[in-house]
Amino acid sequence: MKIHINLFCVVLSVLAVWAVGCTESDQNVNNNVEVKSLPVTEIMMKDTTIYHSYVADIQAVQNVELRARVQGFLERIYVDEGQEVKKGQLLFKINDEEYKAELAKSKANLKSAIAEAKASELEVDRLRVLVDKNVISKTELEVAIAKMDAVKARIEEARSAEVNAAMRLSYTSIRAPFDGIIDRIPLKTGSLIDHGTLLTTASDISSVYVYFNVSEGEYLEYVKSKIEKPTEKSDIVSLSLADGSTYPYKGSIETMEGEFKASTGSIAFRAQFPNPDKILKHGATGRISLSNTINNAVMVPQKAVFEIQDKNFVFVVDANNQVRMRNFIPKTRFSHYYIVESGLKPGDKVVYEGIQNIRDGMQIAPQPVRMDSLIALNP
Repeated sequence: MKIHINLFCVVLSVLAVWAVGCTESDQNVNNNVEVKSLPVTEIMMKDTTIYHSYVADIQAVQNVELRARVQGFLERIYVDEGQEVKKGQLLFKINDEEYKAELAKSKANLKSAIAEAKASELEVDRLRVLVDKNVISKTELEVAIAKMDAVKARIEEARSAEVNAAMRLSYTSIRAPFDGIIDRIPLKTGSLIDHGTLLTTASDISSVYVYFNVSEGEYLEYVKSKIEKPTEKSDIVSLSLADGSTYPYKGSIETMEGEFKASTGSIAFRAQFPNPDKILKHGATGRISLSNTINNAVMVPQKAVFEIQDKNFVFVVDANNQVRMRNFIPKTRFSHYYIVESGLKPGDKVVYEGIQNIRDGMQIAPQPVRMDSLIALNP
């Protein structure tokens, strides 16, 4: 019996030594696990101005085709392509001999009708006297009056023909409808032109219209901003030219279309820009920059965000320096940041960089980075 007791004590001693060795080994393994040191930033609330950029289509405030309204030979061209013209300035001359003759004929017809009408009036007066003396019947007088009315009607017809002939003669001189710039002139002197032939195009570019298409979401963002902050100048926009330079004058949004395009889901805005230096031409392109201020926007850096199945997540650091995945819904994205709709709040601490090397529940050593410094580096 004593021997069994001694054997039992030996086994217990061996087990105790083995347990102590395992505990020490586990502690050594835990001590060898390196706690990652990662930058962590605290989500903040800040008034933010968001800039949206859109492809711009530039058009003159007036751009009209100048077409011939009468047929004839192009007798003379008084301007050159690209020339600035004033309202009423003579641009083209169509041979007018035929139209002068037509006007002279219509004037002669008018004079003839007037003379005939005068003779008819005298005849009516003479017959009226004879009727009063019962020399002739009243029927003859009525016939004479009817002829006089017919002659007077021909006077109106002749006068209308004269006006029409004068108008057609005036159409042989094509003048500038407004102050502007002449486009290409496809025809040359001596060309035979028909009614409706295009002579050139005139553009008034003293100011220009700039059209750009806005998505439905950005349209609602703009409209709500106008309602909430009517005193702010959210209508002011800037224009970047095709070479990347910024147009020196600001424009303002004037109006928008009445409905969205079904094919694109966008709606067209129209802004007007002054063009005193005539830099902008009809048909040019550029990019419109539209700003919108969001008050008390909750911001999170894009570097801190990762996507899983089209959902956005960040690693939030808790009080024990453990990271937890959290889903959030973004309102919009700009520059290097997301504006948060829901899921995150000011004061939440998120891992800023190195998110690909950590997992949910891992403990880290936070290295605080102020959001203000990030915004200064990546505005």
